[in-house]
Amino acid sequence: MSFLQQLHQDNPVAGDLLVFSMVILGGIGLGNIRFRGVKLGTAGVLFAGLAAAHCGLRPQAEVAHFLKEFGLVLFVFALGMQMGPGFFASLRRQGRLLNAYALILVLLGGAVAMVGGWFLGMPLPAVAGLFAGATTNTPALGAAQQALASAHAAPDMITLPALSYAAAYPLAIVGIIFSLIVLRVFFKVDVAQEAELFRQEQGAGIEPLQRMNLRVENPNLEGVRIASVPGIQETSVVISRHRPAAAVEVAAATPETKLHVGDVIMAVGTQPHLDQFRLVIGSVSPENLMKAPGRITYRRVVLTRKKLLGKTVRELGLDHFHGVTVTRVSRGDLIFTALPDLRLQFGDVLQLVGDEDALNAATCTLGNEVHVLQETKFASIFAGILLGVLLGLFPLHIEGLPAPVRLGLAGGPLVVAILMSHLGRLGPMVMHMPLNANRALRELGIILFLASVGLLSGERFAATVFSMQGLQWVLLGVLVTMLPLLLVGFFARKVHRVNFMTLCGLLSGGMTDPPALAFATTMARCDSPAVAYATVYPLTMLLRIVVAQVIAQFA
Repeated sequence: MSFLQQLHQDNPVAGDLLVFSMVILGGIGLGNIRFRGVKLGTAGVLFAGLAAAHCGLRPQAEVAHFLKEFGLVLFVFALGMQMGPGFFASLRRQGRLLNAYALILVLLGGAVAMVGGWFLGMPLPAVAGLFAGATTNTPALGAAQQALASAHAAPDMITLPALSYAAAYPLAIVGIIFSLIVLRVFFKVDVAQEAELFRQEQGAGIEPLQRMNLRVENPNLEGVRIASVPGIQETSVVISRHRPAAAVEVAAATPETKLHVGDVIMAVGTQPHLDQFRLVIGSVSPENLMKAPGRITYRRVVLTRKKLLGKTVRELGLDHFHGVTVTRVSRGDLIFTALPDLRLQFGDVLQLVGDEDALNAATCTLGNEVHVLQETKFASIFAGILLGVLLGLFPLHIEGLPAPVRLGLAGGPLVVAILMSHLGRLGPMVMHMPLNANRALRELGIILFLASVGLLSGERFAATVFSMQGLQWVLLGVLVTMLPLLLVGFFARKVHRVNFMTLCGLLSGGMTDPPALAFATTMARCDSPAVAYATVYPLTMLLRIVVAQVIAQFA
């Protein structure tokens, strides 16, 4: 230890780097230790930091404070970029019900923490930290500490939330998993059967895209352009290939292609829509235009040209300029029929049909620079962080609070990242972050945050937590964790008959707890719970950030 003290005097930067590296390395090792299938994960860095500070191993306070806030910003911004594309879609259909239950879950947790804290005579900063720890929500801890700092609280009050957070966090992970087990036993759930029911529910109303070769037999279609065929808009069918009755070779079909009786066309759409469209055209042709002679082929092209982002399939005009037809658009795991009004985003994969020369020209127009998808747009990232910080500083005045509530460095960048990734661009800047870069920034951010929190709070940790007061905090943390989960889980299952796979994802996402999601997916032997988890996670994250600030400042 004397070596480190001397190093801090001679070279403070090297000393701080050494301290953080030791804490992070030890914390990662601690987090990978499994006990009965459960591990701390990145939270191990927090406890390594607490232990190091308790032993006198501390960096400069200014450095630790900066890394704590910067790490939090990196974490929530990367998280928002990941959640953004599916955030608004998650609010549709069953997402409203699930998010309503998630709202109840958050408010119940806050109420139990407040009532329990009042009964035990806990300081409100400690209640806020306990609320964050019992719900395994690290950004809520950061938001509470920022709110206290904005209200000019005493330094010991600002560090107090981290102590109660650390006291409640370990058993919170176990408590969430135990709650899922209790609900499964209480309702006598057959997990395999529930997983199969979930797959059937998810598949209801969702049809894969199919191809159908049709012979034009309707005399009313003689000389009619494809764009004017009755029912083509209503059924969302796309016609990709066309062989005239008097021809042998196949050509690409465009909206201006005229149909004649005896022609054969290939239509792309869902099976029910194709069956409906067939009644307008004629009959199914035994001929397969995919194998018919001709210079027509297909190609999958990635949209990377900046000036085309945000345009619709119609506005691209590939059929007019290049004689190429867009039949499908793939976006992540989703596949869409290329409807004329479908708005395109960076990285969309378009399936084109046309001859080789036309496809080459269309490919140049769209960009198809696949390597660009792996490039991290740092200008976009820091533009988003800039806007997020400014939004986080905007005050929201709530009656009864000594200081205004702000989204802060935990909420502002999160909201901006969600909006930016949903929109796809900000002026000339493309809002795209490769998955590997997103994971790396997220992990780096949360590790820096937790290491800094532990090092700043560890001096008082042992004296505070390993006492009668600390024991009370631990027990109240278990209550804050499990009581809302069991109540919400019971009513969701009993009243709305929520599938157990969906229920597991709802409760795991409502507690923003990846270990619980991992347990649920292992139990289900599939990724079904992840759908509900992703549905409620964004809104829950924002709510916990706000509630933690309100608790910390409530008077």
